[in-house]
Amino acid sequence: MVTLTKIYTRGGDTGETSLGSGDRVKKHDVRVAAYGTSDEANAVIGLARLHTEGEADAMLARIQNDLFDLGADLCTPEGGNRSNGALRVVQEQVDRLESEIDAMNDELASLTSFILPGGSPASSFLHLARTVARRCERLLTELSDTEEINPITIKYINRLSDHLFQLSRKLNDNGATDVLWVPGANR
Repeated sequence: MVTLTKIYTRGGDTGETSLGSGDRVKKHDVRVAAYGTSDEANAVIGLARLHTEGEADAMLARIQNDLFDLGADLCTPEGGNRSNGALRVVQEQVDRLESEIDAMNDELASLTSFILPGGSPASSFLHLARTVARRCERLLTELSDTEEINPITIKYINRLSDHLFQLSRKLNDNGATDVLWVPGANR
């Protein structure tokens, strides 16, 4: 567990931060950008949770915890200092997302068009979280081009964006109140 006795350390005042390995990197390092973006997605999910309850809220609570796992995974580089025993995202977390996606899909109306973000506050925030998750995914794939990362992190964030999309539809009356794109409607 983490114990924080002081919130500010002044360690980042020169534009660097420490990884879980103890290594210092620039705050704009792709690894830092990736786990910072997962944290951003987590914050947007927190906003969505202000408008959810029941099983939807429970799923989002699990996802928020998973996103902290993902951040911890990315913060400690594979094969580096302290990587032995580091917290890693595991396939079971991806499998749970897939199972939840499949269960939601069984209840949703078929798609007849692309969907515009909206319909309800929860759905709107989930669409925003989905786009942030996609940005995180792009950063993870960029990072994986130059550094070894846990490949399950990419699977997890990819599946997460699908999950958030399906849950946004579920929270729009199982797709009945989705806002549909009308191609060329404003020409």
